[in-house]
Amino acid sequence: MSYELLRSGLKAPLCITWELTSACNLQCIHCLSSSGKRARGELTLEECRSILDDLARMKVFYINMGGGEPLLRSDFFDIARYSLEQGIDIQVSTNGTLLGESVVRQMADLPGLRVQVSLDGADAATNDTIRGQGSYRKARESLELLARHDIDFSINCVLTQLSFPQLDTFSDLARSYGARLRVSRLRPSGRGSKKWEQLRPTMEQNMLFYHWLLAHPEVLTGDSFFFLSALGQELDGLSMCGAGRITCCLTPCGDIYPCAFLIWPQFWAGNVRQKPLSVMWLNAPIFQHLRLYEAEACHGCPHSSSCHGGCIAAAFFATGSLGNPDPECVVSLTSNERTV
Repeated sequence: MSYELLRSGLKAPLCITWELTSACNLQCIHCLSSSGKRARGELTLEECRSILDDLARMKVFYINMGGGEPLLRSDFFDIARYSLEQGIDIQVSTNGTLLGESVVRQMADLPGLRVQVSLDGADAATNDTIRGQGSYRKARESLELLARHDIDFSINCVLTQLSFPQLDTFSDLARSYGARLRVSRLRPSGRGSKKWEQLRPTMEQNMLFYHWLLAHPEVLTGDSFFFLSALGQELDGLSMCGAGRITCCLTPCGDIYPCAFLIWPQFWAGNVRQKPLSVMWLNAPIFQHLRLYEAEACHGCPHSSSCHGGCIAAAFFATGSLGNPDPECVVSLTSNERTV
């Protein structure tokens, strides 16, 4: 689909990021939602089923169920099973510490369910610095179980200064399990805002990563790194911000936002307890605003047709304004264009 077709938004989202719970048994230092404690008033099982009925009517393609740690909800499999019965595929994003034999067996009994395990270092020293002591060992044990039960899964790594040197090792690790590798971008939201300057890749690393992605087209990125397309050849995948256009985020208590990185009062679209998501998707002012949005500071830039201003969440949380360019712009980190 072309940029002009997508920028005005689809009649229904292709996918939903659903944070099932804010409870988490880890305290990752870059957590986008500052997860840890369970929020009061999380959606009940019956409310989740009603939401899934609405999503099915909208013909949502799939749901990325995360958190927090979604497996901390005792009714996770009830929700997952109901979603699949409504024809909506699921990817569950997990930290991998709760995937014992019985849990993986239940996953294997649910065709249409995919699993994504987070790993932020190709060794324990790197990963556990970010995700906590012992998390690497438990995640690797989970990867072994998923492979043994022939479950469709991927490994997700957030690109940081620490993980960048290990990309080839990550790629080899995923291949050894018959899994996919997904590399995500660090944004300055949640606890990540406090560690962003310390952990975010350097300009040189971002530029090298662009060429690494071109050489590894099998690696998934979602819409994380489309801003790098300003360097020349466009990367595979969505070449624009999909927030409010093809996707949105549902929080544990039913609030709707354009994406999981824009959970902030001015981006609130409403709550599913007061209004169905299908209505908000078409009529919420914030969605309508973002569908017309273009980064003002990028007007006139010869590369804007490739990156479309980059990530609006990164721009907002790093600079305080949606009108500014992506703070990791590879063409210009200031108002003056730099040679690339």
